[in-house]
Amino acid sequence: MNIIVAKDYKEMSQAASQMIEEQITKKPDAVLGLATGGTPLGTYKELIRSYKEGRADYRFLSTINLDEYVGLDPEHHQSYRYFMNQNFFQFINIDKKNTYIPYGKTEGLEQECRRYEEVIDTVGPPDLQLLGIGENGHIGFNEPGTSFDSETHIVHLTHSTREANARFFESMEDVPTKAITMGIRSIMKSKKIILLASGERKADAICQLIHGEPDEQFPASSLKNHDDLTLIVDEDAYKKVQRKG
Repeated sequence: MNIIVAKDYKEMSQAASQMIEEQITKKPDAVLGLATGGTPLGTYKELIRSYKEGRADYRFLSTINLDEYVGLDPEHHQSYRYFMNQNFFQFINIDKKNTYIPYGKTEGLEQECRRYEEVIDTVGPPDLQLLGIGENGHIGFNEPGTSFDSETHIVHLTHSTREANARFFESMEDVPTKAITMGIRSIMKSKKIILLASGERKADAICQLIHGEPDEQFPASSLKNHDDLTLIVDEDAYKKVQRKG
């Protein structure tokens, strides 16, 4: 595991953006695995800046997102397709047909899981996968107890995860109870992985990730088995690692 400790969220985002830019420069038709949520937003803003300044070209790029809520139409303002369009894709010169996100508004959920795993294998696997980490160690929507052998599957969201996401919805009742997510085995197919963490709320998770052993009760620990993992973390999220020494 390669660890980069940034001063703050902005510096963390800049470091992640630089790694992604280097990947695209090296391979213009690269496949990026992308994540949603607050943590990668700064990275996307930096990548947009790179495009506007002429330092990045996304014409030949393909992207594969980690997950999507079950039951939300892609145009729903809280769907992850909407999130990616609003916060990244609309500002760069990527071809939308090369951006892949699970389709959660279907009754054939198991079929959609199989279809998406085929996308990962045929379009991808990602040359570089961007991840965040939950306070309970989840990656994507892979909650504690998820098998390390899991591929794309349907997950029932835990109360803590729904609570964490409730701030984006009008009420807790509006937060979906299920999601489609790339499984841990799916994520591990990626050639490179960048894991981002920012803020004191992630400090316990980062400390456990670094000092603990791989354990299915802490999904992010699976990443310790990957050959090319870079953790980019700010000082607040890293502080308990430093204390433990």
